Amino acid sequence: MDFSLNSEQQMIQDSVSKFILNDYDFETRRKIMESTTGFSQENWRLFAELGWLMLPFTEEDGGLGGSMVDLMLVMEEFGKGMVVEPFLATAVMSGGLIAMAGNQTQKDDYLPRIMAGELQMAFAYAEPQSRYHLNNVKCSASESNGEFVITGHKSVVLNGNHADTLIVAARTSGATNDNNGISLFLVDANHPSVKREGYANVDGHQAADIWFDNTPALGLLGEQDNALPAINNIIDKATLAVCAEAVGAMQIANERTVEYAKTRKQFGRTIGTFQALQHRLVNMFIEHQQAKSILLMAVLKMDSNNGQDAKALSAAKSRIGKAANLVGREAVQLHGAIGMTDELDVGHLFKRLTTIQFLFGSTDTHTKRFASL
Repeated sequence: MDFSLNSEQQMIQDSVSKFILNDYDFETRRKIMESTTGFSQENWRLFAELGWLMLPFTEEDGGLGGSMVDLMLVMEEFGKGMVVEPFLATAVMSGGLIAMAGNQTQKDDYLPRIMAGELQMAFAYAEPQSRYHLNNVKCSASESNGEFVITGHKSVVLNGNHADTLIVAARTSGATNDNNGISLFLVDANHPSVKREGYANVDGHQAADIWFDNTPALGLLGEQDNALPAINNIIDKATLAVCAEAVGAMQIANERTVEYAKTRKQFGRTIGTFQALQHRLVNMFIEHQQAKSILLMAVLKMDSNNGQDAKALSAAKSRIGKAANLVGREAVQLHGAIGMTDELDVGHLFKRLTTIQFLFGSTDTHTKRFASL
């Protein structure tokens, strides 16, 4: 099988790689995280100018027709720089749902603004009690005077505190755990009936808890009572994206640890000359390579199946989660106490890798899902 990139894919990878190398070093990222927004509006405009926000969308929708391979290339490079801009929340998840379930009017309204970097969005689907069960939805929507109003609570909404427009999963019929009866709604995030409490997650990415109190919806997105297939599809796509991000982060964690082992001296020798530590460094390298291999498998299978292959996706998330745990933990351990300091990127890599292990389904959750398919 030919794993080589075509000229367009190579250009995408090179452009993101150069941005990370030249404009997104660790100190720059720390300053961005300390800002009031937690991400850089300037960088977001640059993403739009370089066409990265067009990648997830088909040519019919005005995008670049990005495949899963294209998404993997961008997210892997983002992982190397631990990029905190809301590419995943806005372009991949929210934009992906509109492209998948929206009517032509909704596509024409929202997608060009997303691709131009003019609109921030977030997908509010998780609730405190739902864990990783996407069908567990208590937040409700009822029809009143010809329009839907939403009541309920959504938790850990990625980019929820900065989004201009929300996509909300709400129950329009059925019981809390029914597969049917879930609908998607577009909501003005700045409406007075919407309460948002924003915060930074442990990995530095922005999120929010959001409460709706008879909040009017801007419109129904897709078919009423039958949104779960679209939700499953977009969460699988987002899962693939963070898997690619983890592979990129693991590469940098490995490189930083090898560099440190070559310079840190103990007992008159660099610690990289000790055989016990060499074995641990080799194990980190093997875990990263295996993670990259299963990521490629999942990406190619999903591309060949119109973006859907739940079994391959869960196999990748399970294996990459285990690799992320080992690589992140060993990177900190081999650096010693300095690995825990805020001034060194290794600790931040560990935090992001740990978060990814539990994002969109834990390692154990995807292992069980894989076994059930």
